[in-house]
Amino acid sequence: MEENKNPEIANKHDITCKNCAGKLEFKPGTKSLECPYCGTLNEIIIDKEKIREALREIDYVKFISDANNVETPKEESKYVKCQACGAETSVDAKMISSECPFCGTPLVLEKSQMKSLVTPAALAPFKIEQKVAIESFHKWMKKLWFLPNKTKEYAKPQKMQGIYTPYWTYDSNTTTHYSGQRGDDYQVTETYTDSSGQTQTRSVTKTRWTSVSGTVYVTFDDVLVVGSNSLPQKHVYSLQPWILNELIPYDKKFLSGFKSESYEVDVKNGFEKAKTIMDKDIVNAVNRNIGGDHQRITSKNVNYNNTTFKHILLPIWLSSYRFKDKVYRFVVNGQTGKVKGERPVSAMKIILLVLLVIAIIVAIVLLTQN
Repeated sequence: MEENKNPEIANKHDITCKNCAGKLEFKPGTKSLECPYCGTLNEIIIDKEKIREALREIDYVKFISDANNVETPKEESKYVKCQACGAETSVDAKMISSECPFCGTPLVLEKSQMKSLVTPAALAPFKIEQKVAIESFHKWMKKLWFLPNKTKEYAKPQKMQGIYTPYWTYDSNTTTHYSGQRGDDYQVTETYTDSSGQTQTRSVTKTRWTSVSGTVYVTFDDVLVVGSNSLPQKHVYSLQPWILNELIPYDKKFLSGFKSESYEVDVKNGFEKAKTIMDKDIVNAVNRNIGGDHQRITSKNVNYNNTTFKHILLPIWLSSYRFKDKVYRFVVNGQTGKVKGERPVSAMKIILLVLLVIAIIVAIVLLTQN
C-alpha cells in the first residue's frame, strides 16, 4: 500500500500506528490493526492467561439480587440514540457527523451521552472483510426464488457497516416435573358394509391413553439471546450458528474502525427470552420420557438451577439495498458469511407457478380418466 504522507494524527483516545502515528483500524481475519495511511500492521497481543477469565460465567441469581452489582465489571462509553429507529450505537469523540447504521437517519451527536453498562466479557472478531460480505450477499440473492426480474442487477448494498452486536449467553441446569398422557396405538378389526352391500373387514388403528408423570433433567450451555432490538430479530437469530470457541477476551482494539451497539435487552429480560428457547428442548425431553406413539403434556413445572450468564459481542455486517423505491435490509454473519434479510417477491412469478401446478394436476386427471 502506498504511504500517505499526511496521515490523520490520532488523538489520545485512539489507537495509534507505531510507524506514522495515524489512527489504526482492525483488519478482519487477522489479529492485527492496520494503518490506512502507511499499511503497517500492528499486532494485537492477546493475553492467553486472560481467556479463561474472559469466559467466566456470572452467577445470575446473585447478580439479580445485588442492586449495585459491584462485583460485575462495568465501563462507560459514549452512545447516541437514533431519533428514528431508537438504536443506540457507539460514537467517536472526534465525530462531527454520522448516520445510523440501522436505518441511515442522520444522528444528532449533540444528544450523545455516557452510559455505564456491563462490560463485555469476550468478543468474536470480524473474520470476513466487507468485500467478502458483499460477495456473500450476491451469492445469497442468486439462490432466492420468485425474485422480480432485474432485482439481482439493481440490488446493490449501500454503506455496509460492521456492527459488534450485544448478546447474552446463559447456562442452566433445569429440572422439570410434568404430568400428561401416553398414547399407545393398537390395531382392531372391524366390519363394515361396502358400496355393493357386501360385508367387509378392515384393520383400524386406535390409541389407548394412560396418565403419566415424571421428571426430566436438561442442561443448557451458551443459550444465545441477542441484546438488540434494532435488527430484524428473525433474521439475526437465523445467522446462527456462531463459532463461540473463537471468542477472545474483550479488547477495544478489535472495535477500532467498527461500531458497537449497547444492549437494550437487560440480563433479566434476556433470561426470559432464553427460557423460551430452552422450552423447546425441555418439551422434547418430556415427550421422549413419556414415550409411546403419542404424547400429551398437561402440566410442567421447570426449575432453573445454577444459572449463569456472560455478555459478549458478535460481529454482524449490516446493509440495505433499494429496489423500486423500497429499501430492504439484510445482515451477514461476520464470522461465516451467512446471509439473511428482506427481499422483494414477484407476485406474477408465484401466480404463474400456481397456474402451472394446476395445469399439471388437470392433465394428470384427464390422463387417468382415459
